[in-house]
Amino acid sequence: MQKSRIVQQVFVLALLAAAALGTGCDRSKDAVSEAATADAAQGVPAPGIAETRAIAEEGFIYGLPLVMNYAVMHEFAVDSSSAEFKAPFNQIRNLSSVATPEDTAVVTPNSDTPYSILWLDLRAEPMVISVPEVDPKRYYSVQLIDGNTYNFGYIGSRATGSGAGHYLVTGPDWKGDKPEGIQQVFTATTPFVFANFRTQLFDPADIENVKKVQAGYNAQPLSAFLGQPAPGAAPKIDFLPATTAGVKDNFFDYLGAALEFIPQTPEDQEIRARLASIGVGPGRRFDLKELSPEHKAEIGLGMKAGDEKVDQFVAQGIKNVNGWSIGSFFGDQAFYKGDWLLRAAAAKSGIYGNDAVEATYPFTRTTAAGEPIDTSKHDYTLTFPAGELPPVNAFWSVTMYDGNSQLLIKNPINRYLVNSPMLDSMQKNPDGSLTLHIRKDSPGKALESNWLPAPDGPAYLVMRLYWPKDTPPSVLPAGTGSWKPPGVVVAASGS
Repeated sequence: MQKSRIVQQVFVLALLAAAALGTGCDRSKDAVSEAATADAAQGVPAPGIAETRAIAEEGFIYGLPLVMNYAVMHEFAVDSSSAEFKAPFNQIRNLSSVATPEDTAVVTPNSDTPYSILWLDLRAEPMVISVPEVDPKRYYSVQLIDGNTYNFGYIGSRATGSGAGHYLVTGPDWKGDKPEGIQQVFTATTPFVFANFRTQLFDPADIENVKKVQAGYNAQPLSAFLGQPAPGAAPKIDFLPATTAGVKDNFFDYLGAALEFIPQTPEDQEIRARLASIGVGPGRRFDLKELSPEHKAEIGLGMKAGDEKVDQFVAQGIKNVNGWSIGSFFGDQAFYKGDWLLRAAAAKSGIYGNDAVEATYPFTRTTAAGEPIDTSKHDYTLTFPAGELPPVNAFWSVTMYDGNSQLLIKNPINRYLVNSPMLDSMQKNPDGSLTLHIRKDSPGKALESNWLPAPDGPAYLVMRLYWPKDTPPSVLPAGTGSWKPPGVVVAASGS
């Protein structure tokens, strides 16, 4: 999923917290010492100043995805007064509009696959997600993401096919056999789950057909699906309010709130015990304002060090291929294997991203030669050699964004992307290759079918490869696959 402004602000403000933590405080009460005193009676070691810094660093890396997810969940499904609110738990919200330059709430908006948003509360009983039969030519997917930000399952064209079906999503404590009429059971590691639906849009005129598909999506409790009495409702939760402004002062408080709904496992037992020693965890209260200046400084330095490690890891995991950046950090619990740095890198590079086998996203701001793309200074071309279009089972697209805002570009033909469904209307070169003309002004009527309108300034391009092929030529493994996207080049004079 493309990052909304709230997700970006959650991360940015977490970093601002790292800088703010080193400032003075006129309160002498040392919350870390208080937590240590309380924990000593339970055999929890009390951390010193230096260890507090190390715990803050580890905690930032471990907790970044959890805090981001908790804040998004609160905005999308808990706080009905939020501008980002979509629907209460266990209700689907279909977002059927086509993104245009007027849409500024989401950066790098995806105009290929309108979303349907569903947050699940699985505490009382499992939920059944039902999907209609979908034309095999139309790609769709339902990405299942739990509170650990693990992609623990997929429904859709690649994973389960285009036929209608019913799929059970359960929490970690549910026990039972697969009910009759259920095609597959998906088990989350947490009781709250984000189900992110994507439905392919061929072109703006296709939106009504997308709406018909979305109308066939349904979510209901297992008891309703089976026609049985419903179990008792789960207890009401007084969620700790989470706002982007609050993250500045409450990163670890939010982490403690998130951990209330994330069962401990052998993988995270050690880091959670260390977090508990500074007062972070379920049932604990971490109050930044009550820390001594010394502890505040060490926690700030620890968070900063953690963020630098995440940045370094992201840079190492992204490969430069002809000027395009390609990588993947997303998967299920077995994929991460307790590697919290890998998981934090995934959140920072774009929380709720797909597994590479579902979609891979090369992106670029530079030419193949490494020069910044600036369409106020040059015209550019992107040419796919004959027989070397992106190898996908579903479809591919190249979307243009303003390089500064990462929003779509106003242009006279209202075209924001070029995708494979448009191929029949595009011109091929005599040798069978396909050239996209990347420029702010029309290349002329003869070439306008191949025009990707660009801004009057820096440009940012994102290639989306849905359901990439897994046999050569392939973009997989992401960044080292046998298929390599061609580089953007400065257009030859007169082209």
